[in-house]
Amino acid sequence: MTDQQAAALSPETVIQQMKENGVTHVVWLPDSETNWLFLKMQADPALHLVGVAREGQACSIAAGLHAGGGKPMILVQNTGLMESGDSIRGWLCNLNVPVVCLVGYRGYTRHGVNTDTAATYTERFLMAFNLSHYLVEGNADAERIAIAFEEAERTQRPVVVLVADEYHGFN
Repeated sequence: MTDQQAAALSPETVIQQMKENGVTHVVWLPDSETNWLFLKMQADPALHLVGVAREGQACSIAAGLHAGGGKPMILVQNTGLMESGDSIRGWLCNLNVPVVCLVGYRGYTRHGVNTDTAATYTERFLMAFNLSHYLVEGNADAERIAIAFEEAERTQRPVVVLVADEYHGFN
């Protein structure tokens, strides 16, 4: 195993965090970046996968699952999160849905020298919507996922976990 592989956020670590925090459903937009995570989630009978066609749909579905007694998690990329602004406001924030959104931080470079405006606007978007967020760059940061779940429950609001390097460990 290379140092980069050891430092990356593994699908097994993410699933362990999901299970430790009681996730029942993963509402997500399938993409090529999360293929290895998808295969592991699909093989786990404790997790129910709910695919969506647009990221904004994930918010209303997560709100409905929460209202029905489930504990959903949303899994999307930062560009889709930004596209979902009105759904975040209306479905998650206004209805006090304590959901964690695991978001691929497309364009993140760690040093702030962005070549992709998706990274430039991600944290600004989160601040505009008053959404707490935590950055996870690898397995060593995985406890931040649990912290996000605790905050979501305590505040009854959505909390975002930004996954650096577009899930590089999931490929």
